[in-house]
Amino acid sequence: MKNQRKGPKTAWSAHSALLPMGLVVLIAYVASILWTVRISFSSSKMLPKSDWAGLSQYVRLFTNERWTIDMVHMVQFGVFFIAGALILGFLLAVFVDQKVRLEGVFRTIYLYSYAISFVACGVVWQWMFNPTLGIQRSLQSWGWESARFDWIASQDMAIYCVVIALLWHSAGLVMAILLAGLRGVDEELWKAARIEGVPRWRYYTSIVLPQLGATVSTAVVLLAISVVKLYDAVVAMTNGGPGDATDVPSKFIMDNLFERQNIGLASAASTTMLITVLIIIAPLMYARSRSKTAASHS
Repeated sequence: MKNQRKGPKTAWSAHSALLPMGLVVLIAYVASILWTVRISFSSSKMLPKSDWAGLSQYVRLFTNERWTIDMVHMVQFGVFFIAGALILGFLLAVFVDQKVRLEGVFRTIYLYSYAISFVACGVVWQWMFNPTLGIQRSLQSWGWESARFDWIASQDMAIYCVVIALLWHSAGLVMAILLAGLRGVDEELWKAARIEGVPRWRYYTSIVLPQLGATVSTAVVLLAISVVKLYDAVVAMTNGGPGDATDVPSKFIMDNLFERQNIGLASAASTTMLITVLIIIAPLMYARSRSKTAASHS
């Protein structure tokens, strides 16, 4: 009887402990999102207004050439970044999964880059790609005087410099996520595959990968969110240049919000990016929930 009486009190205590965090979420996140969406339908410029301007800000946004270019850059970056991070992270996870010596050291080394801020990552790689300081200068000092590696100064190649920098930053995280999934695969499958003469690469691609659907979807969601909110590394590396070669939607939002004093247009762009994130996450989360439901029923 005493335990039954303490049950409701314990539950109430747990809920009350979570109340401050719930209020923070409601006020700092939900309220700010709703406020941003509301401002996107106003004629706000330097200061927010409470009037109603309909879809005028969205019309201005989608007829803005810079916004179109920034969206193309985001898609271009996202395709190479997500694909590269998944491939590199999977290869690193497979390597560590071989139960190599000093496994903990390798995992720490691979994850170390993710602990570095995007700004620090951008600055370091900006130095490395700088033709007068980094890789090109080193190659020339070693005797290859004709060597050129000035991608960061090229409008066609600068976006790939950002891809390389963020791959280095995020591959360790993907490795950790996929390694957790690999450690959940039954080892008997490898024993059976080895008896059948299945090559190791075929074992991982045809047997293991299909079982990592939920794990891969988690990695894709995290990488996709990084693509949408990409800002710090771009500003630190190129500041959107050369020209507008590495300009991205997040920089468009920040420039209109703080430099051009156009709150309404920045809010419309922010709302569009929010919808983009939801469009990306919703199908993946649905597929993940379906796979979990199927696994629980099997």
